[in-house]
Amino acid sequence: MKKTCLLLALLLSPQAFCEDLVQWTDTSVTVLYGDNYKLAPSEEQTTVTIESAGGWKYGDWFLFHDFIHLNDSNGDANTNYGEISPRFSASKILGQSVGYGAITDVSLALTYEHGEGDVESFLYGVGLDFKVPYFSYLQLNTYRRDANNNNSSGWQFTPVWRMDIPVGDSNIVFDGFIDWVFASDGDLGYKENIHINPQIKYDLGAVIFGAAQKNRLLVGIEYDYWKNKYGVDGIDQDTYSVIVKYHF
Repeated sequence: MKKTCLLLALLLSPQAFCEDLVQWTDTSVTVLYGDNYKLAPSEEQTTVTIESAGGWKYGDWFLFHDFIHLNDSNGDANTNYGEISPRFSASKILGQSVGYGAITDVSLALTYEHGEGDVESFLYGVGLDFKVPYFSYLQLNTYRRDANNNNSSGWQFTPVWRMDIPVGDSNIVFDGFIDWVFASDGDLGYKENIHINPQIKYDLGAVIFGAAQKNRLLVGIEYDYWKNKYGVDGIDQDTYSVIVKYHF
C-alpha cells in the first residue's frame, strides 16, 4: 500500500517529469457511490478514484487507483485496486505518422494490474488510435495477459472512448471502457468475461463557476456491467453508481 501511494504521488506530480518530456497532463479525483456489487464483502460501496492521464515525448499514459470502502462489511472495511497503462507511440518515436485511413497511430500498449488479493497481472500488446466523427478519442487495445497470481492469463481486448456533447454553455461527457477477456489459457475454470463501464457526466462547474472552470467539476452516473465477473461462470454484475468528479 505504501509503494502504491508513493508511485501515485510521483506520477501525479508535474515536478516528477522534465518539461521537454511531458506534453500535457490531467489529474482527477472521482467519488462514486453504488450498490449491488457481486463477489464482494459488501454489496454497497463508496469508492474514491484517483486518475492521471497524459502525453509525453514517446507516447501517452493512463493510470487509476480505486480506494474502496465496503459500506456494510462485517470484516475489513477497505480494499484497493489500480492499473498503470503506458503506451509507446510509433509515430512519436519515428517522428512521422504511421497511421492509415481512420487509424492515426499505432502503439506498444502495456498495463500493470495490482491491488489487494490475487489480482496482479501484466498485459502487453498493440494499441490503435482512431479519428472518428463525434469521438474526442477512440482507442482499441489488444493485449496478451500474463497473470502472476491468478488464472486469468489469456487475451484481452479493450476499447476506450470519449464523446463531448455541447449543451448550452456546458458539456455532456460520455466516456468509458470495455474489457473483454477471451481465449484464456488452459482449463482452469476461468470463464470468458466482458466488463462494460461507461460514464455519462454533466459539466456542472461550467454552469456554476463560468467558462473558465469548464471540464473541472462534473456530476453524473456510471453504469457497470460485468458478465462472468472475475471469470466466475454465471456471476453477472449489473449496477449503477452516482459520481462526482473534479479535475485539477
